[in-house]
Amino acid sequence: MKQQTLAIIKPDATKRNLIGEILTCMERNGFTIKALKMLHLTSEQAEGFYAEHKGKDFLPKLVTFMTSAPIVVLVLEGENAVENYRELMGATKVELRKSGTIRKMYGLGLTENSVHGSDSEESAKREIAYFFTPNEIMN
Repeated sequence: MKQQTLAIIKPDATKRNLIGEILTCMERNGFTIKALKMLHLTSEQAEGFYAEHKGKDFLPKLVTFMTSAPIVVLVLEGENAVENYRELMGATKVELRKSGTIRKMYGLGLTENSVHGSDSEESAKREIAYFFTPNEIMN
């Protein structure tokens, strides 16, 4: 089933000039880029995006990290895109990352893990709408 998901190339990766390599990895693994933009999040934007984590201890550190440099937000499309992209990203926990995943190849640590991906179809719809209007997403 064709599906769309949100992907973010995080500040640790943009600072290290890994945008092209990560995009290539996405495309080589069967994803089509339907929308893409680079932006520098404000604290308000980062807090809004991570609203589900409001009140959690890690949120201030996450907001500081996500606003530390530009990010690239993308809409990826492919078969079972949410699940398949999560597989390509790899585990959040460093010790669980498998060879060939984006986080294993480029991640620096738990927070500085280079990429984000929606965790469900519902999250994907909400997260895509947070960054893109319908007319910004190619058919």
